[in-house]
Amino acid sequence: MAGETHRPERRADALTKERIVEAAVALLDAGGADGLTFRALAARLATGSGAIYWHIADKHALLAAATDHVIARALADRVASAPPREAIRALALAVFDAIDAHPWVGAQLSGDPWQYAVLCILAGIGAQVTALGVAERHRFNAATALLSFVLGLAGQYAVGSRLVGGDKDRAAFLRDVAARWAQLDPERHPFVRQVAARLAEHDDREQFLAGIDLILAGLERAH
Repeated sequence: MAGETHRPERRADALTKERIVEAAVALLDAGGADGLTFRALAARLATGSGAIYWHIADKHALLAAATDHVIARALADRVASAPPREAIRALALAVFDAIDAHPWVGAQLSGDPWQYAVLCILAGIGAQVTALGVAERHRFNAATALLSFVLGLAGQYAVGSRLVGGDKDRAAFLRDVAARWAQLDPERHPFVRQVAARLAEHDDREQFLAGIDLILAGLERAH
């Protein structure tokens, strides 16, 4: 009809915080934190920004909720009945794989170590450290040492995702760094020259798990 105003099509199903967060995760995976705006989110959900603000206060809260969602899903997929050592390795690898699949999560975890997602990781590690038989007076140091290693990975991935693009770009970047390391003064930097070739060919996941195993071996020997 003449004069009829055409409005954007709205989704008939109810808008929930869970749907908003899932859509935010998809936008973050596609474009990182810069690609997540309330306008883009509203367009993806076929709704208005005001409806989103009813559930989520601001972008900071949205990023935190998206990070919580990814980490909670990663931790839920672990085998709960595994022995403590294997449970810690599984938890650490679950976080590694979540960060690998969603590089923006690394920036969020390293940028706010007091957020709920970090608390969940610490709680999972702490429960297994306790089951491992570590004395109560040492549990805090043991659990936070493992957590710090995991968050160190998060920070590394946060920086790496800004410096390089996909897997091929990253491989080329590491080869370039390794070539520069190999040219360093052998008297001032003997170890760095020695490991230069390993840098170019190493597997991040294997390296990460080796670090977790070293920490666990120390805990088991000490306690």
